[in-house]
Amino acid sequence: MKIPYGESDFRKIRTGNYLYIDKTQYIQKLEERGSFNILLRPRRFGKSLFLTALQYYYDIHCKDEFEALFGGLTVGENPTPLRNSYQVLVFNFSGIATDDAETIRRNFTSRVENCLLAFLEQYNYSPDAAEEVRAKESPQEKIDSLFRMCSGKKLYLLIDEYDHFANAVLGNSLELFTRIVGKGGFVRAFYETIKIATGQGVVDRLFITGVTSITLDSMTSGFNIGKNLSFEKAFNQSMGFTRNETMQAVQTLADTCGFDAQKITKDIAQWYNGYQFSSRAEEKIFNPDMVLYYIDRFNLEDCCPPEQMLDDNIASDYGKIMQLFSVGDPEANFRTLEELIVDGQLMGQHKHKLDPDVNKPFERDDFISLLLYMGFITINGRVLDQLRYNVPNHVISRLYFQYFKKEIEQRAQINLDSRLLAEAVRQLALHNNIAPLTKEISKVLALFSNRDFMRMDEKHIKAVILTLLYQSEIYFIRSEAEVNNRYPDILLLERSLFEVPNQFLFELKFCKKKDGERGWQLKREEGIKQVQGYLELEDVSVLPKLKAYLLLTDGTEIEAVEVG
Repeated sequence: MKIPYGESDFRKIRTGNYLYIDKTQYIQKLEERGSFNILLRPRRFGKSLFLTALQYYYDIHCKDEFEALFGGLTVGENPTPLRNSYQVLVFNFSGIATDDAETIRRNFTSRVENCLLAFLEQYNYSPDAAEEVRAKESPQEKIDSLFRMCSGKKLYLLIDEYDHFANAVLGNSLELFTRIVGKGGFVRAFYETIKIATGQGVVDRLFITGVTSITLDSMTSGFNIGKNLSFEKAFNQSMGFTRNETMQAVQTLADTCGFDAQKITKDIAQWYNGYQFSSRAEEKIFNPDMVLYYIDRFNLEDCCPPEQMLDDNIASDYGKIMQLFSVGDPEANFRTLEELIVDGQLMGQHKHKLDPDVNKPFERDDFISLLLYMGFITINGRVLDQLRYNVPNHVISRLYFQYFKKEIEQRAQINLDSRLLAEAVRQLALHNNIAPLTKEISKVLALFSNRDFMRMDEKHIKAVILTLLYQSEIYFIRSEAEVNNRYPDILLLERSLFEVPNQFLFELKFCKKKDGERGWQLKREEGIKQVQGYLELEDVSVLPKLKAYLLLTDGTEIEAVEVG
């Protein structure tokens, strides 16, 4: 059986002997939830595959293929009354150039026209119909002309990656975003035309996928008909793999290499699992694209996992959407991210609606909501009226620290040499030689601006140290990990791919310069006692090859004290 890594066409997967994890039970659930639905998920999370399953299920021209495509699947065994009963109009708004307003308008218009023409050809409309669409100038005029041609029919409208280009615009220019999406903008006019068609009965059903709700929310009354199901418990597992589904996916590897599928699933969980979109959900979800990447790159000849667990395509896609970290107050957002990576969690309450209005503050909970939509945080419990959020997995942690590396370089006006940093961690791992690492940390601290030193506290310095450590892929790095109800600052733990002579526990202490030598000595004594306490913890004492250090700093100098 072939692995559908990079494939998103349901027909191709079902007829081409590809692995398919059955998600068709959600077709029925979606149908029962209403006519106009929105389901948002992070990049590369199975959205397009789910949307094409809807396309083939409802397309009236695919009646004869129903058994071939859906036989043996949940919805094939229990089809709904609406199966194969619509002409299906599909839009995909990924890949639209966003250089300037005119380029966006021209490319958006062209994409709309091409999708409309494909629809007319699919359902054998007359050549005159196609000419009428071509003759119209604006996107809303083009789609309105098609809706008039379809009067008396009922369409199912599917929109994939609805916000792909809009997110790119928003990350660069709020003013340009507002101009194209806000009142009078051509994107809003396009969706207003769709809204009118739903009221007239031409568009009988509508399903939209994307990453965040910002674009839809920014259109306010221009498009307020859709029901956002993204945070509902019933749809938490509609995209992505459950633990059992992941075990099913890796079973071939297990059979070939004589491994235990449950053990493989547990090993990759810390890399690819951890997503929870509903506060009431009972199970976390694996990113399906990451799992399929792992299976696709698994070395069956030597029965070993990929050397590179982070897919370059994931890194590229998520790197682009990180531009949205600048929405609102970039400095406040940076402090929120710093809190997340240093403390290992955020407390807050995400919102269902987001609107980056220049006249309204984009608050902390707005930014938390944005991070949740994008998959950069996940829900991990509740404390009274607030939710706890953390980083879902090691892949997302690595992406954060790529971002923090760029931020440090920009703020300190330096270039961090990833090769030197990786070598410093290598020396630490092989020889318990911490000197190269403390040298690199000192160089960065010394080059920060005076403005940055004003808030050069323990949390800020810890963010810097974590960023430097993450330039190596040798260890799993844990920040503020809960160990027997205690929280060591940093743990460097062995990865299954790399057997290392040493694992590490670091505790960081910050001493204010004004406290002088006496203050430094007191912090050293306090820190050593704290590390000794960690070493006595049950779960720490059983860690093999563990070395422990106190890292003492005043924001300029750093001293490493090994604690036995």
